Amino acid sequence: MLRGFKDFILRGNVISLAIAVVIGAAFTAVVTAFTTNVIQPLLNAVGSVDAGGLGFRVVPSKPESFVNIGALITALITFVITAAVVYFVFVAPMNAINARLAARKTPVKADPTEIEILLEIRDLLRDGATPAEVESRLPDSPRPAVDPTDGPTSR
Repeated sequence: MLRGFKDFILRGNVISLAIAVVIGAAFTAVVTAFTTNVIQPLLNAVGSVDAGGLGFRVVPSKPESFVNIGALITALITFVITAAVVYFVFVAPMNAINARLAARKTPVKADPTEIEILLEIRDLLRDGATPAEVESRLPDSPRPAVDPTDGPTSR
C-alpha cells in the first residue's frame, strides 16, 4: 500500500502539479501587489476620492451602497495577467514538449527489405503478372541501383 502511494507521489504529473501550485501562488502575490499598488490607484484617480474610486452609489445618501467598478476591473486585470502567465510559462511549453515526445514515439514504417521485394516479385510472377504489372505493384521505395558491370561478363 505504501509502495503504491510512493509511486503515485513520485510520478511526474504530481510533482509538476506541486511545482505549478507553488509558483502560481508566488506569482499571484506579485500580480496582486501590481494591481493593488499600480492599477487601483490609476482607477481611483478617475473616480472621486471620497467615493472610494471608480464606481457609483445606488443610493446617493448611503456610502455603503457604493458599487466599486474599479475593484472589478482590478480583479479582471489580475485574472487576465495570471492566466496569460500560466498559459505561456506552463501550458504552451508543456504542450510543445508533449508534441515532440509523441513525434518520437510514432513508429516509423521500415522500407521493405530486398528479400521481401524479391518474394513479392516471385509471387506476382507466379500468379501470371507481366513484368510491367510487377513494376507497377511494387512499393514506391528506393531500390538499389544495379550497375550493368556488376555480375558475370563474357569475354
